[in-house]
Amino acid sequence: MYAIIRAGGKQAKVREGDVIDVERIKGDSDEVVYTPLLIVGEDGKVVSDRSKLEKAKVTAKIVGESAGEKIDIFKYKNKTGYRRRQGHRQKYTRIEVTKITGGPRKSSKKKKTEEPEAEA
Repeated sequence: MYAIIRAGGKQAKVREGDVIDVERIKGDSDEVVYTPLLIVGEDGKVVSDRSKLEKAKVTAKIVGESAGEKIDIFKYKNKTGYRRRQGHRQKYTRIEVTKITGGPRKSSKKKKTEEPEAEA
């Protein structure tokens, strides 16, 4: 089973046990809960109904923090002496998805086994 979650303005496809980087989460909690946008079960059944997804949860624990690659920003205009140099390094929080609840239920209907007809 996997789910699509929205974290930090971006969407991510997650399964139980996945470790992903999302934009920095501020706070003291060790656990984060997301409301999924879509859930797909093992058998391919899709849950996209908002009323059902409001009850569903994707629970993740915070593993640590990291920083992305450095981006150099350089502005320059010819013949005017205009130069500006700036750098940026995005902060990320690493999370591990522990549980996805509220997904499609497995069908409990058992298939009837056809018994061979007895010939008289």
